[in-house]
Amino acid sequence: MAQGNARIALITARPRSEVNTDWDMPLLHAAFDQVDAEAEVSAWDDPQIDWSSFDLAVIRSPWDYSWRSGEFLSWVEHCSTLTRVANPPEIIRWNSRKQYLLELRERGVPVVPTRYLAPGDPVELPTDREFVVKPAVGAGARFAARYTPHESEAATAHVKRVHADDVTVMIQPYLSQIDLTGERALVFVRNRFLHAIRKKAVLAPGLRFDQPRDAHPGTQPWAPTEAERELAERALAAVPQADQLLYARVDMADDESGRPVMTELELVEPGLYLRFHHDSIPTFVAAITAMANNVVAERNRQTIA
Repeated sequence: MAQGNARIALITARPRSEVNTDWDMPLLHAAFDQVDAEAEVSAWDDPQIDWSSFDLAVIRSPWDYSWRSGEFLSWVEHCSTLTRVANPPEIIRWNSRKQYLLELRERGVPVVPTRYLAPGDPVELPTDREFVVKPAVGAGARFAARYTPHESEAATAHVKRVHADDVTVMIQPYLSQIDLTGERALVFVRNRFLHAIRKKAVLAPGLRFDQPRDAHPGTQPWAPTEAERELAERALAAVPQADQLLYARVDMADDESGRPVMTELELVEPGLYLRFHHDSIPTFVAAITAMANNVVAERNRQTIA
């Protein structure tokens, strides 16, 4: 790369057996050969990296953060004092704990009903329908499972295991329509719709919370309906400082009436399913490069001033 081009860190995790493989990263990294910017794949916890040498750090796949959230959020704060981070630290903090679902619901966004059990709270579970137990800090369906009312003993043990890590638990109804119509994920770059996928249900009956699972079964490209687009756009409009977003992924499934409701809003380190939409990669790379170039231009203006 020519000297003076923007330098970009594509943030990931160190390869380990417990960390999912980022299949999109090689595609994304290679695409920077076609633009006037230099990109490096960088592990967020690598002590040898000088983050001030980058103009922009794009958080892509630090997929060990869900069980190292304290460390990761501290790193985000530190890194943001040395370079620009995308998405911004304020949004990452807000989105890293899934209590944001309550805020979005209060702002009129249709979301899956959610109850939170903090460590020490009485463990009260649904008795009238199938339900889901999962941690309020999580990724890739890690430590999530579905239960019938007759499986309350196993569900209670699950809650206590998550509480043992001092993590709040989420209790949600199992959206049974997901077994028929799947889960959809709509991806946005700079708040503009990029592409979508649909995948099959992740939580199979009887799958223990600590068993391996495929977080993306049956994934295929998807053309979202008008209702799905509207839901995603309403969710993004309700995000604090939404104009600062580089990327976003809005996950949804159908409720019992067939209406899409948001299940998660992924703003920290979402997989963007680029491997299913190769044509979207140049658009994402262009948005990253433009953001990095803006940082360089602003720094140059300050130097001249």
